[in-house]
Amino acid sequence: MILPADYHMHTPLCHHAVGEPVDYAARAVELGLDEIGFSDHSPMREDGFDDWRMFTSDLDKYVEKVRLAQKRFPQITIRLALEVDYIPGHEEWIRDLAGRHPWDFLIGSVHYISDSWDFDNPKKLSRWKERDPFETWSIYFERLTMAAESDLFDIIGHADLAKKFCFYPKTDCTPLFMAFLKAARRTDTAIELNTSGLRKDCREIYPSRQILALAHNEGVAITFGSDAHAPGEVGGDFGKALDLARSVGYRHARRFCQRQASVVDL
Repeated sequence: MILPADYHMHTPLCHHAVGEPVDYAARAVELGLDEIGFSDHSPMREDGFDDWRMFTSDLDKYVEKVRLAQKRFPQITIRLALEVDYIPGHEEWIRDLAGRHPWDFLIGSVHYISDSWDFDNPKKLSRWKERDPFETWSIYFERLTMAAESDLFDIIGHADLAKKFCFYPKTDCTPLFMAFLKAARRTDTAIELNTSGLRKDCREIYPSRQILALAHNEGVAITFGSDAHAPGEVGGDFGKALDLARSVGYRHARRFCQRQASVVDL
């Protein structure tokens, strides 16, 4: 089986991953991957915003680490990227980050539904119990739609992250999904099949089969990512992700170089 490019991998600079980029690249070579991309959590304008992303002062160091992996493993294509949090009002900071280095792609993710609640943080799990899940999902997908509409990103990350802890709404969320997917299609922004959900409480790839089928019907492009925080997670469960993509009709995936997209067969 030829595996797709793994475009979602982290480094120790985000303070919750282990292994250097050269270790992730070595694992990718072992698996037979022909392309990977590092997309660690980008800095915020203020370093104390939270404790799970790189500092602004580490951004150049991050680039150096990825460049070293590129030199050590010329037999595999290694892309340089960032995973950037979309928070309304932070658009200028995102544009600033986009211009600092020659990124190959930017993944836009929503982890915050307010400036103080990163809803996927296990340390803040109790806050889920204080509100209706549909309210949280609604705010999440509203922000995800705004991220897609912003045209700041090449890929939207883990598009139903709100299911991580299994707090599911009783209300039908299809209208929320469709608003997001139509925005992604309008801006030609891809979504990723992120296999890390299989390692979380929800035990399901992000996004769900329902959302992925709707995405295919809308003509939204896809990429793949393991969201690896350790070398052993590189390419994790990509066979299942491929099967899922094909089962809803996908026959192609997107790749990026210098923020220019190309299409490859699955």
